Amino acid sequence: MFGTAEMRAVFSDEALVGRYLEVEVALARAQARMGVVPADAAAAIEAASRSISIDFEKLRRETEIVGYPILPLVHQLSEAAGEAGRYVHWGATTQDIMDTANVLQIRAALTIVGRDLLEFRRILAAMADRYRDTPMAGRTHLQQALPVTFGYKVAVWLSSIDRHIERLDQALPRILIGEFSGAAGTLASVGDRGLEMQRLLCEELGLHQPSITWHVARDGLAEAVTLLGLITGSLGKIATDVMLMSATEFGEVSEPFVPGRGASSTMPQKRNPISSELMLAAAKAVRQHVATMLDAMIHDFERATGPWHLEWISLPESFLLTAASLASAKFMLSGLVVHEQRMLENLGLTHGLIVAEAVMMAAAPKLGRQHAHDVVYGACRKAIEQGGELADILSEIPEIADALGGREAIRRHCNPANYLGLCGPMIDRVLGSRHA
Repeated sequence: MFGTAEMRAVFSDEALVGRYLEVEVALARAQARMGVVPADAAAAIEAASRSISIDFEKLRRETEIVGYPILPLVHQLSEAAGEAGRYVHWGATTQDIMDTANVLQIRAALTIVGRDLLEFRRILAAMADRYRDTPMAGRTHLQQALPVTFGYKVAVWLSSIDRHIERLDQALPRILIGEFSGAAGTLASVGDRGLEMQRLLCEELGLHQPSITWHVARDGLAEAVTLLGLITGSLGKIATDVMLMSATEFGEVSEPFVPGRGASSTMPQKRNPISSELMLAAAKAVRQHVATMLDAMIHDFERATGPWHLEWISLPESFLLTAASLASAKFMLSGLVVHEQRMLENLGLTHGLIVAEAVMMAAAPKLGRQHAHDVVYGACRKAIEQGGELADILSEIPEIADALGGREAIRRHCNPANYLGLCGPMIDRVLGSRHA
């Protein structure tokens, strides 16, 4: 429930080792282009990387001893490459290979996230358009406040997704940066042409070249996970709204019906909002990883003693959780059952109190804002304490009747559908964004 097969494939052990090999091969090709490594050696290393059968048990044992997987992997690749194996990992350090491999994983993972965001956007846009003029109670502090439309609520959700799509596009140049800098980051092991070698490696992999070593400058990876925290945070907000609106007392929406989904082991009537629950849980879990990644930015000197390892936990888990949350969101919102009649009924629960502001503002030009507020406030207290429709109570107040133009005018102002503000134009603005 907290991952997808597609995202797990990106972060599996086999895929990660494959990325390590990909970087080692790209390094050999780049060095061959410069004449540092014989072209036939680079070709042999590439061929070995394709035909090698990794002994994962041996790799596991040796990694536990060394503390890192690259040296044990280089041993296996060098052996598989034969004579050319002497050129494997030329001038590189372990972190060069691991960092660059992680960036390749992140690129694949963000491609999935970006695609899912666009798909989710289309679902929300269709909903916002469909329910553009469907009135419902807007709520502040869990109390009915003023009327809105359901399309307006969805468009607010949609606006945050649009910003995440923009953030993703803007962040990619800062995140997708290769790393090849050598032991202390100075490229001393490869001489004066080190920056050219670095450039060619990044070119081979389709990554940006860094301006300087980022072994201990981890803001790019932290930004990637922080972006996931923002995305899952927005999904968690949507989930919270849906869960509350699904409560029996609200009854305004229901998650899609699938036999058995959200069922209780003891209560046959239950239809729990399980997709929303998973989205909320994912948001809370990714939030912790954001904090971890910010902590992991604090490296000591030119190579960290510990913080780097935190990334090995937080990167894959954050992407798995985000992918799962997006999958739940797409499923849930694409089949959300919207109970428009219940929304209308809930608007009438306060017998007109939800549009008290409308009456006050309509009377304010004649009575003055504060006096209009006080008169309507008194009518609201009477409606709350003695019962009855606000429109009827207001009609008995001569100065309100005079200010608004009689009983029918009062009833018109007390109709929630007539006090929706600029919900419609705001929805249209969101739907007309560049992501539409």
